[in-house]
Amino acid sequence: MTMEQPYAEQPQPNQPAPKEEKGSGILDKIQELGQTNVPDMAQSNIHCMTVVGQIEGHMQLPPQNKTTKYEHLIPQLVAIEQNPKIEGLLLILNTVGGDVEAGLAISEMVASMSKPSVTLVLGGGHSIGVPIAVAADYSFIAETATMTIHPVRLTGLVIGVPQSFEYLDKMQERVISFVTKHSNITEEKFKELMLSKGNLTRDIGTNVIGTDAVKYGLINEVGGIGQALGKLNSLIDEYRQKQADGKDEVIQ
Repeated sequence: MTMEQPYAEQPQPNQPAPKEEKGSGILDKIQELGQTNVPDMAQSNIHCMTVVGQIEGHMQLPPQNKTTKYEHLIPQLVAIEQNPKIEGLLLILNTVGGDVEAGLAISEMVASMSKPSVTLVLGGGHSIGVPIAVAADYSFIAETATMTIHPVRLTGLVIGVPQSFEYLDKMQERVISFVTKHSNITEEKFKELMLSKGNLTRDIGTNVIGTDAVKYGLINEVGGIGQALGKLNSLIDEYRQKQADGKDEVIQ
């Protein structure tokens, strides 16, 4: 006794084989970066990283906010440190600040890198963006850029007990300690700018413009992208020379 096989569709002899759809390179670039003329940076020894919008920490911000997620930056910094083809980091800031712990985490990562790094503040490097701006080996700020220095603030529900205010004070001391350690500003001057009254419309603090940031010792120099890349290339040359000297000593 035989059983009939289920009907299976047979391919037609004259029917062309289906083609695999492949997106064009330009289409892929538009989808990923929103532009068509993407420069080829495969041969560059400098990695450019941006900190823009609001620095997002443990709480996810609304989708309409332009944010920089610290969990995206930290793996990039690790890759920069490990990749032998990358010899320097250019960090560009235009941020309003954000989560204190996330900002300090990024700052500590940049400061602890062995490879040369340069920061450039364009537009603004406010609030917790200040520690990130001073974390590199050398820092620049555009002439029209600003940096807002103010005390640590909390939004949302706050338990009104002395421990809450002690915690805020300790967090603020961490920010002050990092900034004064990685820049030329004194602790007294930084606290004076932080607690100044009358400079901001709705809060205490100071809005520091480019030349003033250099005058106070917060930033090393006023400049733009050309000066920042020039300084980074000179730091890379010094870094190469130190590595070569170290290898010579090992051989001897």
